Amino acid sequence: MDIEDLNKTQLLLLTILVNFVTAIATAVLTVSLLDQAPPTVTQTINHIVERTVESAAQTTQIPGIVTKQTTVVIKDEDLLAAAIGANAARTVYIYNQSTSTPAIATATYIPKARAVVTATGVGLPKEAIIVFPGGVGVPASVSRAGATLTIYGFADSAKLPSIGSPDLVKSAALKQGQTAVGITRDGSATTAIISKVDADGVHADLPGVPAGAGVVNISGDLIGIATGVPGLIASSDKILTLLSATSSPAK
Repeated sequence: MDIEDLNKTQLLLLTILVNFVTAIATAVLTVSLLDQAPPTVTQTINHIVERTVESAAQTTQIPGIVTKQTTVVIKDEDLLAAAIGANAARTVYIYNQSTSTPAIATATYIPKARAVVTATGVGLPKEAIIVFPGGVGVPASVSRAGATLTIYGFADSAKLPSIGSPDLVKSAALKQGQTAVGITRDGSATTAIISKVDADGVHADLPGVPAGAGVVNISGDLIGIATGVPGLIASSDKILTLLSATSSPAK
């Protein structure tokens, strides 16, 4: 039978069949190409898919009501701006009993733990004043001290600012190519690509970010603390280890 002898219904069915076969062939080819693509390419594609569109379906059990599905577009720049703002709100400064002298170190506040974490360094006092954004100062003392990080805790009666607490991302969940975000000494925001994650920590070049400053991902989750060593971030695993430690702090 020639194609010219087909009626309209048969032509329509033939068109649907051709489109179906073409779609399957395209999907198979796309999957094959992605399997052969470098990891950075697939990570970028996944990043776009995950961060660009979020679908929220609103359902109801009332008969006769049609379910409506709304598509919400989320831009990377909006996520980044929110992450920077949250990180800045958690950036605090350590003073040695008096705020009339320059701050000794930068630190990061973790509201859920009622604690402040900073990079271990020479000159950190056992008793200090933690100054939050807005100028509020609260006394604190060293509760945990490790080789890389030091944690300050507050008295149970201390009134602390109400700030959203970040999720702590373990190093096993981090991948090469993900974005790291930090705040520099002068309050500027800077970003970098995570180049490597190993036993030493998270590697990302964030020049100008002081030791003790928090480094977050594009969602505002804490991935670690700047160590002061160029390109090296102490992972959140170390923070979690110190927070859960039961040993007495170093004297």
